Amino acid sequence: MSQKSVWFITGTASGLGNALVHELLDAGHSVIACSRRPDILQAELKNKYQDTTLDRVLVVKLDVTDPEDVKIAFAQALDKFQRIDVVVNNAGYTVVAEVEASPIGDARAQFEVMFWGVVHVSKEAVRIFRDINPPGAGGLILNVSSTGGYSAQPTISFYNAAKFAVEGFTESLRKEMSPEWNIQATIVQPGGFNTQWRGGNMTILPLHPAYGTPTNPAKQFRSMLHHLPFIGDNQRAAKAYIILAERRSELPLRIQFGSDCVAVVRHTAAKTISDSEKWEYISHSTNVDGINPQEYTKSLLSALG
Repeated sequence: MSQKSVWFITGTASGLGNALVHELLDAGHSVIACSRRPDILQAELKNKYQDTTLDRVLVVKLDVTDPEDVKIAFAQALDKFQRIDVVVNNAGYTVVAEVEASPIGDARAQFEVMFWGVVHVSKEAVRIFRDINPPGAGGLILNVSSTGGYSAQPTISFYNAAKFAVEGFTESLRKEMSPEWNIQATIVQPGGFNTQWRGGNMTILPLHPAYGTPTNPAKQFRSMLHHLPFIGDNQRAAKAYIILAERRSELPLRIQFGSDCVAVVRHTAAKTISDSEKWEYISHSTNVDGINPQEYTKSLLSALG
């Protein structure tokens, strides 16, 4: 993607989304910056950029949980730029609470934003990439997950669950795309970055009394939550997003941002393989008679490609 491109980004008021908006504008790209607080973002951009740069940005008020609002935002984007090349589903927040202490309304609300919001935006993105963009131009969807979308932690179960759901959704969506559409979907898994994730985008509910003992994992995780070192640099992450877009034809399903996320993902993947090897006698014991596990596995993996 050597030519300048048009990006549609959710969750741009702060953090990685905000850094990406600035990096893209500085690099000469065009941006549809979606936010629940567009006035704040608009003022920030006007304070930094000249009119010639502001011509390349459209700030849109967007509620990703509303499918009609999503369609309106995309329509506004097309009206200004006539095409969209990259969509980044970045909006999200978390509620810290043990499963027993999580109000069901708060849990559902997280899914509405971080899962169903991704679904609404991705569906409209695919339609535009296929039917509105020039034939074969396609596009790229970058769905932002997390280290917690691959390896869950205590007290943020519904955040983790929503991210796990995004990963499964993205994998299925990616496999549905016809090659001639030239549409790619990739999961980005950031580790710890200095964003509002544990600031204004985090709500901490009271500890459930049953989990208050010093040895309880939830209690321990809460005590270290605000002391975990975040090694990620927002601006460098923004530059990495642009590199991904430039190499979209070769992107894998998942890419990690941060050495911490790489370590967790590899550790979890290795543990999964180790556990499956240790317990595979149970797995094979549930087959019908006459199945050769090695031969069947070989033919199955060949069929899956």
